[in-house]
Amino acid sequence: MTSLSNEIFDRRATIIGVGLIGGSIGLALRQNGWHVSGVDTDPTAIARALDNGIIDVEGDDSDSTFIVIAVPSDHVATVALDVLHRHEDPRLIVTDMAGVKSSICSAVGDPRFIGGHPMAGSEQFGNSGSRADLFIGATWVLTPHESTPPETYVHCVAILHEIGAHTLALSPEDHDRLVALVSHVPHLVAASLMNEASIAAQSDGALLQLAAGGFRDMTRIAAGDPGIWPDLVIENHKAISDGLTQLIERLTHLRDDVDAQRTSRISEVLSTASLARNSLPGATVQRERLTQVRLPVPDQPGVLATVTSTASDLGVSVIDIEIAHSIEGDRGVLILVVESNHAQRFVEALSLKGFSSSTLDL
Repeated sequence: MTSLSNEIFDRRATIIGVGLIGGSIGLALRQNGWHVSGVDTDPTAIARALDNGIIDVEGDDSDSTFIVIAVPSDHVATVALDVLHRHEDPRLIVTDMAGVKSSICSAVGDPRFIGGHPMAGSEQFGNSGSRADLFIGATWVLTPHESTPPETYVHCVAILHEIGAHTLALSPEDHDRLVALVSHVPHLVAASLMNEASIAAQSDGALLQLAAGGFRDMTRIAAGDPGIWPDLVIENHKAISDGLTQLIERLTHLRDDVDAQRTSRISEVLSTASLARNSLPGATVQRERLTQVRLPVPDQPGVLATVTSTASDLGVSVIDIEIAHSIEGDRGVLILVVESNHAQRFVEALSLKGFSSSTLDL
């Protein structure tokens, strides 16, 4: 498949919030030939971003066609609405990097805005820890709206693929529910475990000296920037609370099994966890295992959201996406690349929604 990365118009971007994550996307874009402007309320962050080559210039670039909002989640909607009001270019793509999506997407509701969340991070603080390779192999969730034009979505995907990310389309609600389980709850659990050990160490000085690989692995994320988490937790409190409740129930059962010395039950917990952990998908997919799914689609709102949500509901990762336009102008062919072992059930699900598609192994 021909990448869209060389066809993207006016390779000029603005990063609003040049901290660790915003700085990393700035570096990644500049490494790929983009002109990057930076905006931040902290003059020190801007100065470091200029010194470290994260941005080309300070300030809002009115010619930007790609704007990334990397500010705390409770400020994203306000910043996005302001940006969209000031930039009238219909080709503009605005996305964000916040770890919660429902409240933001419902507040913005502009077809040029696509909610985003890169599943990547670091324990470093500020843009001195920014890395151009931070997103290579990372999953980047996008939450297109029913009004998102297919071309806008495809261009956004192409940009993110250019910096090494794998994109996954989800509804904002699905994103918040799933990310609570795999990101928000684990971070709170890691913080609680670290605090518990720290308190115990006050009376047992040798405790933290015994902290070997397992403990360090489990608590590594607790070293991240604590400043970004309170807002995230409040914004996604319902899904996080549900996740914590389920985890507490599971731990309560495990405690009972330990108290009752139920060896078989404890062994079952460890065995199923080991199997599940070893079955986590890898970061890369071999090209010979990819299939191209082609489906004619009408040029009307909601089509892209239907197709991408069908993929996410099935757990099908869309590796690449492109639009081939018809000369008639009222429809085109949506071309998606998926893992071959998922292609057939994806095609069958699309058929049930009224789409006729064909496949080609790559």
